Amino acid sequence: MHPLVVLAKEAVELYLTEGRKPSPAIIDELGYDYRLPAPCFVTIRFKGKLRGCIGTISSTQENIALEIIENAIKSATRDPRFPPIQTNEIPYLTYSIDMLGPLQEVSDISRLNPLKYGVVVEKGLRRGVLLPDLESIDSVEQQLRLARLKAGIDEDDEINIYFFEVQRLE
Repeated sequence: MHPLVVLAKEAVELYLTEGRKPSPAIIDELGYDYRLPAPCFVTIRFKGKLRGCIGTISSTQENIALEIIENAIKSATRDPRFPPIQTNEIPYLTYSIDMLGPLQEVSDISRLNPLKYGVVVEKGLRRGVLLPDLESIDSVEQQLRLARLKAGIDEDDEINIYFFEVQRLE
């Protein structure tokens, strides 16, 4: 298991069982590469089914390790689609982390590929984000429709579209 996935798992388990976050000393153990800021999403599955997914499209913490800790805990406790994860679920949880590359504006949607690129749709302050390679999303139209829905943006509204690549760690 990748060290950053282990960090997400440990953060959730420590928070759910003891109400605290991992010590900052854990970051020193991970090495230099993880001291740089980077956006990411942490996805948690319970027996293979989505149980939480929270992330950032621009970093909010001073390094990726802290970003993962925050997003893992929020994924476990604050995803509005699900009740908070309970301690009896811990043995059945699996984790993945999507490390996001930079956002790039889309000038031609024919360049999009829902298996390869995630998307961000924006209208004013409303923003919808969808990661790539999601189950049952196999067309650009589906991907954009769902991102609009997540943001509460009408199908007829003009939007800005961005795409990004991810490195998925499992």
